[in-house]
Amino acid sequence: MIPLDQWLLFGGAALLMVLTPGPNMIYLISRSICQGRAAGVMSLFGVVAAFVVHMLAAALGLTALFVAIPVAYDLVKWAGALYLLYLAWQALRPGARSPFEPRVLPEQPPRKLMMMGFLTSLLNPKIAVFYLSIFPQFISPQHGSVLAQSLILGATQITISFIVNLMIALSAAGIAGWFGRNPRWLAAQRYVMGSVLAGLAVRLAIDHRQRA
Repeated sequence: MIPLDQWLLFGGAALLMVLTPGPNMIYLISRSICQGRAAGVMSLFGVVAAFVVHMLAAALGLTALFVAIPVAYDLVKWAGALYLLYLAWQALRPGARSPFEPRVLPEQPPRKLMMMGFLTSLLNPKIAVFYLSIFPQFISPQHGSVLAQSLILGATQITISFIVNLMIALSAAGIAGWFGRNPRWLAAQRYVMGSVLAGLAVRLAIDHRQRA
């Protein structure tokens, strides 16, 4: 089974990623503010459904492939590090917007909210990078079944993401209002997130995965 310290480290990485501004966060905040908390929560169900798709894809094939073929893993790892650096630049560049500055969205029925949340999450490159680049680092044949490890880690990521995103959806209006009244903190939030992303990219680039 996965060592406790590795599981906790993975949980920390999952938490950092969900707290990092991206398409899912921007969509959930904007939807909750424009259409209300219920719409945000309904959209979140679609987001979580896409998490399950990403997790099953990794568990049933991609993770095992990267464990077996180090070159493929290394290529995707470097691609993931570059994408994280891109996200860091998007947060730090002059004129960048915070996800807590909501976008105006038209009202939609519940079924469409779930579908839009699903597609936003399914096509979210940040989630793909997490499962293709960060996720395999915590998989090792030395710890038992690769499939079982993948399912455990995937369930951990989904649980953490659901809890955090639910809190964001329920409190989006209050958070956006507070940042609106405190613009300096809005800028500080971007710099903190950008620095975290850059640090995660460096760690991903220099980290060496344990091999069997």
